[in-house]
Amino acid sequence: MSALVESPLQLLCAVEAHAAGHTEGRLRITARQGVPTMPDTVAALRELGLPDGVDVQVGPARRALAPEEPWVCGDPFSGAYQAALSTGTPSRQVVVDDGLGTLDVVDRLVSGRPLVRLSAPRHPVRRVLGAMTTRRLRRQAARGGLTLCTMLPLGDARRAALSRLGVEVVEHSFEWLASHTPTGPDAAGAEPTVVVGSALVADRLVHPDHYLTWLRGLAADGPVRYVPHRRHHPLVTAAVETLPGVRVDAPGAPVELRLRGLDPDQQVVSLPSTSAVTLTRLLGPRGVRVTTHDVPDSWWTPHATPALRDHLRRAARLARAATPSRRPSPARVRVS
Repeated sequence: MSALVESPLQLLCAVEAHAAGHTEGRLRITARQGVPTMPDTVAALRELGLPDGVDVQVGPARRALAPEEPWVCGDPFSGAYQAALSTGTPSRQVVVDDGLGTLDVVDRLVSGRPLVRLSAPRHPVRRVLGAMTTRRLRRQAARGGLTLCTMLPLGDARRAALSRLGVEVVEHSFEWLASHTPTGPDAAGAEPTVVVGSALVADRLVHPDHYLTWLRGLAADGPVRYVPHRRHHPLVTAAVETLPGVRVDAPGAPVELRLRGLDPDQQVVSLPSTSAVTLTRLLGPRGVRVTTHDVPDSWWTPHATPALRDHLRRAARLARAATPSRRPSPARVRVS
């Protein structure tokens, strides 16, 4: 079975799908070259010890998917994936998560709309490819050949709609990764609070002064470990390093790999993001509290459109829905 993954999260989810038995035979994963932190992720997984039957190589997306084999797809919106699908449909496909974009994939499959990313340029070729991809995936689902392996809490309505199409839905909570939780005095780090950095500042969606004030307030309650986002703003990260009580990690492997050893007496704090959902799935069963802070309206810059704000609110809701056994009330950012 061959797989094309184009983000570290897709790679983690492909490994989880294989470890849970949702793939066939050996799994040959091509991790797309040129993706920031992808080499770090591959190296960390190799050091951890990949499941039997998995091989991962960083390489070009072209020819990653062998037409004679079943496929694992990390991103049905991908141009490389859609181009491969245009030459022939494999006998079976497993779609794994690519963050919140997976929900858009599900909604477009259910409605029959072309699989074209909202942020993609309006190009007729992409629309034709997207429409072809939707048709072929729906036909494959009707034949019983399409599986969605997801960590997202889809909700009853989406699951029922996918079932009517014939899509097999299997959920995971990063069980394979959780089974490799490190132990020892250095596994969790000393800080009681770990803040997962956000890309909102680097993307010019949030004012950096408000973001730094928020971090300063968190550090006033006790020592903080800050893990920068892979798309972090270097000047903002440098400013974070000057805050009293804050230790800043170097950018690197995904937070799911780096924070899996946290103890129940520690907490994770983040702004709305996919990692808020993944860490809730991974750490929640171990008693680690993951808190997603809403973004106050005063933080937003003019670049933050209403649609994008709604998207981030969805991330916060999903993180809370993924919390095991209890649903915490929405957290509020302390604004000073």
